[in-house]
Amino acid sequence: MGPVLAGVFQLLALIAALALAYVPLGNHMAKVYSSDKHWRVEKWIYKGIGADPNTEMRWPAYLRGVLAFSAVGVLFLYLLQRLQGVLPGSLGFKAIDADQAFNTAASFVTNTNWQSYYGEQAMGHVVQTAGLAVQNFVSAAVGIAVAMALVRGFARSRTGELGNFWSDLVRGVTRILLPLSVVAAIVLVACGVIQNFSGIHEVGQFMGGDQQWNGGAVASQEAIKEIGTNGGGYFNANSAHPFENPTPFTNLFEIFLLLVIPFALTRTFGIMVGSVKQGYAILATMGTIWVGFIALMMWTEFAHHGPALQLAGGAMEGKETRIGVGASSIFAVSTTLTSTGAVDSFHSSFTGLGGGITMLGMQLGEIAPGGTGSGLYGMLIMAVIAVFIAGLMVGRTPEYLGKKIGTREIKFAACYILITPALVLIFTAVAMALPTPGNSMTNSGAHGFSEILYAYTSASNNNGSAFAGLNADTQWFNSTLGLAMILGRFLPMVFVLALAGSLAEQKPVPATAGTLRTEKPLFTGLLVGAILIITGLTYFPALALGPLAEGLAS
Repeated sequence: MGPVLAGVFQLLALIAALALAYVPLGNHMAKVYSSDKHWRVEKWIYKGIGADPNTEMRWPAYLRGVLAFSAVGVLFLYLLQRLQGVLPGSLGFKAIDADQAFNTAASFVTNTNWQSYYGEQAMGHVVQTAGLAVQNFVSAAVGIAVAMALVRGFARSRTGELGNFWSDLVRGVTRILLPLSVVAAIVLVACGVIQNFSGIHEVGQFMGGDQQWNGGAVASQEAIKEIGTNGGGYFNANSAHPFENPTPFTNLFEIFLLLVIPFALTRTFGIMVGSVKQGYAILATMGTIWVGFIALMMWTEFAHHGPALQLAGGAMEGKETRIGVGASSIFAVSTTLTSTGAVDSFHSSFTGLGGGITMLGMQLGEIAPGGTGSGLYGMLIMAVIAVFIAGLMVGRTPEYLGKKIGTREIKFAACYILITPALVLIFTAVAMALPTPGNSMTNSGAHGFSEILYAYTSASNNNGSAFAGLNADTQWFNSTLGLAMILGRFLPMVFVLALAGSLAEQKPVPATAGTLRTEKPLFTGLLVGAILIITGLTYFPALALGPLAEGLAS
């Protein structure tokens, strides 16, 4: 079997697995966020934090809960890193420097999981498990909670109440993320991923120096890293490390984990708004973009230019031989079209156009299928924009799911889609204009520009993957990337929740013969076109200076 055919078969197997999980998981999540019953352990948690899970919140109160919880998370994780030197289980590692501790705290609380450090050489067991792994759970739960608030905005009428943030947060962890992670961790351990609390082992000499390995609770963190679309690796090599991803099966299984919740949330959305077909329309949009990007990536990486690539069966530089070009392409597209950031290959070593595809995936807003929760609310914002464009074309007041999209709603949606590109382009421009940040680039020219553009694209979109080749462990990059992560996570949430509150206050508008049928393939095509055109107009000049210039020159 050739490498191209092997990649196609892996893609088909992945689609089949996602299809099998779609209905049961989507139904389960709909029940979780629609139930008025609380588990006993959840009641203990509410009592411990002093929250009343039965109190309905309007959008400002819901937002305050999101921001307050996240601010406490940043402070706790920052202090945990700064005190690492005196904590048990630190493996002898010193406290993390202030700028890097801020960057890492902002990274994991915002579900970005960008890492400017070597995990196996910087973080002990306590920080990894009590700090980073905990944030992997709760940051993902925050994203789902905000998505559910927006879904309730569409589903409810004549009320500004969007549910209870604390209830949504706790249920997301106890009923969805934790059970799935336990099962996934057991599968990963059975397949060879390590799970222990061992210390540092000397394993011999390598290139004139001592080579050391240390263990850790890797399988459990790997499970939630993928399920929660987090992405921070226990080791610097991330999912290319054999301790995290030892076999082709675990590679495909990890791709499945990072996609299953974002795709299944479209089913949850359809059930909660009372029309499963609406969920299928969103699913079709996500799936079309995802499969299209994988096809483009495989084409660029399998293109044979020269005898070396012909003998290797594709562009193998930066890719693991046990995984191959096809599976690496699927992983790269899936991780950058979600907010995961895990990598099983190094995107800087992809072909020029292949690296551009990974960047474009993030620049779409990571909505195909996107992160846990963030992908769904990002896609629904784009649906609002698409409906508005359709209304302009026919001269009719736009409506979506029985709600009018008026001036107020479109302003919230427009602000949402403008924030992230502004962060990416402004930070990139400033970094390129100043003399010091450029010293961190390994390469010059178009590829060097791509390194910096990729870094701010990854941070502002809360992805977390790195292009490799950029030394981001400097005060400039630790500070500005950390700021980009925080602004890129929470400013869009402000407008998502404000839009949800505005929609929930409306009374439903009855469908008429002139109402746009948003569950039909025509709307799916309109939505795909709107996403690609808006992103293309926004980022094309920057992409032309980086990956497009490199790809066309090679």
